[in-house]
Amino acid sequence: MQMTDRNGNTDKLNQMMDEYGKGPVCIAFSGGVDSSLLLKIACDNGRKYKTPVYAVTFNTMLHPACDLDTAKKVARELGAEHVVIQVDELEMEGMRDNPPERCYLCKKHLFTALLDFAREKGITCILDGTNEDDTHVYRPGIRALKELGIISPLALCHITKRQVKELSSAFGISVASRPSTPCMATRLPYGTKLDYEILRKIEKGEAYLRTVFEGNVRLRLHQDTVRLELDPAQMAAALEKREEICSVLKKLGFSYITLDLEGFRSGSMDLFIEK
Repeated sequence: MQMTDRNGNTDKLNQMMDEYGKGPVCIAFSGGVDSSLLLKIACDNGRKYKTPVYAVTFNTMLHPACDLDTAKKVARELGAEHVVIQVDELEMEGMRDNPPERCYLCKKHLFTALLDFAREKGITCILDGTNEDDTHVYRPGIRALKELGIISPLALCHITKRQVKELSSAFGISVASRPSTPCMATRLPYGTKLDYEILRKIEKGEAYLRTVFEGNVRLRLHQDTVRLELDPAQMAAALEKREEICSVLKKLGFSYITLDLEGFRSGSMDLFIEK
């Protein structure tokens, strides 16, 4: 299925992915909408050129367990060979301190492991789902991708998140409307020590909140205070259910529960980072 737009960006993406598809392709696959769109196009080209497509997912300590289940499901739906690489980021030197360059350190570590896998398979085309919008915000991990020679077709073709969702919906990809789920370290201010217990508490809290609210949900933790970020349309529901929400979150060990009136925004912990 070929998609076009008035700027020709999707035509460029189709052409680029078609060229890559003439050989084996390895995609860093989270199961999110960005990497799922790439995987869909890559698998279509793989069937056309009879070349293998590997969807490689990192099973990590900093991502919710549901992410791996979703990745397995989507890879199966799209017909890719799914590979899981086990990683514990908190074993990396400096990661537990949650420094501002955390994303760079993590991406360098993860994608070095991905390159090792690709070399074993004789694959030189390694893709990731960074999109155009990602290049305009604080994403230090992009520098690691460039250093390692990872290709980001969506960003190279200036495909925005909105376009990614539109294309994914047109392709019938099952996660087309799935909200993003960045690593759990983004729920804590830089410099706050990361440990397994607090990360699992945040994960459980967000898992509960996603059963209550539609759209984007973030549980940000500032010492003893939880700051809930929701889409503005969900704020009235939060007030209606405040007693239940407070009860559940306090049972998980959170002391103070607040609702952020600015609502959900990606990268809210990056406000004081010099871009």
